[in-house]
Amino acid sequence: MSVKINSLEIENVKRIKAVKLEPSDTGLTIIGGKNNQGKTSVLDAIAWALGGDKYKPTSAVRDGAYTAPILHIELSNGLIVERRGKNSSLKVIDPDGNRGGQQLLNAFVSAFALDLPKFMDASDREKADTLLQVIGVGDKLYKLEAEENQLYNQRTAIGRIADQKAKYAEELQCWENVPDVPVSASDLISQQQAILMINAENQRKRQHLHELKAEYNRVEKEYLEILERKQQLKKDLQIAQMEAQDLHDESTEALEANIAAVDSLNVKIRDNLNKKQAEKEAQSYRAEYDSLTEQITDIRIKKRDLLQSANLPLEGLTVEAGKLLYNSRQWDSMSGSEQLRVATAIVRKLNPDCGFVLLDKLEQMDIDTLQEFGTWLEQEGLQAIATRVSTGDECSIIIEDGYVTEQTTSESSSIQAQKSWMKGVF
Repeated sequence: MSVKINSLEIENVKRIKAVKLEPSDTGLTIIGGKNNQGKTSVLDAIAWALGGDKYKPTSAVRDGAYTAPILHIELSNGLIVERRGKNSSLKVIDPDGNRGGQQLLNAFVSAFALDLPKFMDASDREKADTLLQVIGVGDKLYKLEAEENQLYNQRTAIGRIADQKAKYAEELQCWENVPDVPVSASDLISQQQAILMINAENQRKRQHLHELKAEYNRVEKEYLEILERKQQLKKDLQIAQMEAQDLHDESTEALEANIAAVDSLNVKIRDNLNKKQAEKEAQSYRAEYDSLTEQITDIRIKKRDLLQSANLPLEGLTVEAGKLLYNSRQWDSMSGSEQLRVATAIVRKLNPDCGFVLLDKLEQMDIDTLQEFGTWLEQEGLQAIATRVSTGDECSIIIEDGYVTEQTTSESSSIQAQKSWMKGVF
């Protein structure tokens, strides 16, 4: 069971002359009063008594006091903690009468419970680290966040390249009715040469026909003399005429024009190829971007599941990107009362054996919020001793000039005991 403060008696500490208090077991015990009357001095004295000399106020002894400070605190586990005498030395007595020291108190007294502003003034990262320390998932969460950041940066770079490639592809010229690959001038020349060879052969055959005709005319005169020769030539002539009548010359004009325009054509072809390549690269980078997005989403789901499965000290509390969030709001966007609730919940979780927390300056809460906060403390079984610049009914005691002048509890005998104790001090 967590340890709480059953009662405390303080003399001659800072502004306190004499204060005796029995705080509520759970919920809020509010020390009220005007400014500079000794409210915060009560909290400082408790922190000094339980936390050790590192919490000792710089000017611990009340100005004008004739005796040394006296601090007497009785805890719910039966321990009695005292500081008194010239050196304000510590004495811790357990229920069996055995003595202990600061080490015994440190086992169950939370440092943050004694100095809550230390947590509230910490950086966002330090607050988040404290929460992750409490729930035990810090290493896993930071590993996932490192992976997420790496993928996010990689995706950003890939997305930028994809956009550049797409823009580049969009700006490139595209030509219609051109081949898909560059045309080789040498291929066109080879085709031209092949046609010229065919045409040369045709010319040769035409020449041969001409020669045969000439020869025919020549021998025709000798027809009577060389009949056999004539008949043979006639046959040759018939054959030559048959071959020549099916011949057709092909034009090289288109090839000549293509050869002349091959460089211009290839420029267009390369433009089209570059555009297709740029579009392909842009599509590839976009696909990689989408893949990285899926990986980032998967990691964020793992982070969410990790935190949801953890035993968080307060509903709505989480850590994102190394920052503590409460109901999706960062620390500087929380109200003062929300900050107090978050800090108190984390401090309680950090050391469950410590059942109390000291809170200063609760005037930032209105009465309704104060009542809601007190109800939450009671539900959590947590004791809070707080100060508030007020003399209203919400205050458990009112301090004026270092004394308790009013106690708003319903137990009149307790009030009388308090006043009697105060009167016997000086």
